[in-house]
Amino acid sequence: MFVTTWGVWERRTVRQTAPWIVSPPATGRQRDTRWVAGTPRCARHRRLRRPHSFPGGHYLSGGYRYSVHMQVATGAQVLPPTPQFTIDANGYLYCEQVRVKDVQDAMGPLGSPFYLYSHARIQQNYRAYAEALAGMDAIIGYAVKANNNLRLLEMLRGMGSGAVLVSGNELRLAQLAGFDMQKTVFNGNGKTPLEIDMAVHAGCLINIDSEFDLENIQASARRVATRARVILRINPDIDPQVHPYVSTGLASSKFGIRNARLDWFLQSIRDNHDALELVGVHSHLGSTITKVELFRDATALMLQFVERIRQARFDTLRYLNIGGGLGIDYRRQGVRIPTPQELIDAVRPMLRGTDLTLIVEPGRSLVGDAGMLVTSVIGVKTNGSKNFIVVDGSMSEMIRPSLYDAYHYITLIEPGIPGEPPHTYDVVGPVCESSDFLGKERVLPLPAPGIGLAVMDSGAYCMSMASNYNMKVFPAEVLVDGNTWRVIRRRQSFDDLLRGYGEPRSR
Repeated sequence: MFVTTWGVWERRTVRQTAPWIVSPPATGRQRDTRWVAGTPRCARHRRLRRPHSFPGGHYLSGGYRYSVHMQVATGAQVLPPTPQFTIDANGYLYCEQVRVKDVQDAMGPLGSPFYLYSHARIQQNYRAYAEALAGMDAIIGYAVKANNNLRLLEMLRGMGSGAVLVSGNELRLAQLAGFDMQKTVFNGNGKTPLEIDMAVHAGCLINIDSEFDLENIQASARRVATRARVILRINPDIDPQVHPYVSTGLASSKFGIRNARLDWFLQSIRDNHDALELVGVHSHLGSTITKVELFRDATALMLQFVERIRQARFDTLRYLNIGGGLGIDYRRQGVRIPTPQELIDAVRPMLRGTDLTLIVEPGRSLVGDAGMLVTSVIGVKTNGSKNFIVVDGSMSEMIRPSLYDAYHYITLIEPGIPGEPPHTYDVVGPVCESSDFLGKERVLPLPAPGIGLAVMDSGAYCMSMASNYNMKVFPAEVLVDGNTWRVIRRRQSFDDLLRGYGEPRSR
């Protein structure tokens, strides 16, 4: 087995051996090699077209592309990470121009684990949507539930994003971040009357999700003395072919109205036109979707509902919200993930001449691949046939693997112990649950205690789903911008945990 940085990279003969290079197993080739970022195709024996240089300044010619012998990460057929995350010639992981190990050292033992995000990657992801929607009347509504860090919200708002909210506190946070409430959607199948009051007063687009939801919105509009702008959430009953926990557009979902009751909803809105203004329709299929055809089919169905509603003389219909849910490549094994451009191109022709403003609700595809959880190794152990790397990160900080059996790519942020062969490990945390794992059956170099591991693609639905289980505190969050970094949310303290009981007391 060859030890690689991100899997399929380039192997080339070098003029001298660097101290971090380890010898391959006896069955492997004995030639010294050094890491070079490769192409997104398996190129194990592909001849190079021209001489090439790589980090470290060595000039190579006439080489071949192979796997590499580097003690950082392993795994066949794994593609390079996003461009903002690289590994240098000495085996250290970088985010943009910042060495992740330097951040870990600066945070110290009491600062581990922590989340780290790339400013440039979030910008790049947002621009991909903005460029795809160029020339269209559209709103990009960031799904705040994906990652609710205030500094990230301010950054996205500054780029022109709207916000998609599912709670009253998310609404308050969006207001604090300065979002334009006219470009804000308030969703949810269980909005409380108090939350609805806030949304009506703020001027958000408010999702009607059920009969009782309509009645609550109507009552709130009269209480607040403001006409509510409402959109109907209609279930297209399309299977998004994702984990059932993140599937939201089926007829059996807890979200959305029963389509057979559409006429009842329209009549109720008409009867309460002084309190309710129907301005749009909404669908949301689910999350981690990898086929744009699903969005196209849902859009075609929703346009049929738009026509039906307009025929019922609702002339104020303006918005078509097709939700979000575009996936990212968690496994990095070459799965074809549609781009925002491909998503928008799939629905653009159908929207011509409809006089509708398109709303999209990206969350994961904006911030997911921009983040990592950096955690420190406590130790390595073996029980029976299982090897374990025990780290200080856990399901309390990152529950996706435990909750969804979700896969996240894991790598060391620095070289492992020289001369030690890689092994297959489960990467587990210290929480008192057998379900507390960050990754299973990962082939990794042997790490020394204190070495950092990065759980990649952790920018979405990770920190925002963290808990205090086992009295674990919320981790800090760090934002990298070029060659600088800063803490954008401090680590929670024990005194923070005690504040709900009254005056904190430290011993």
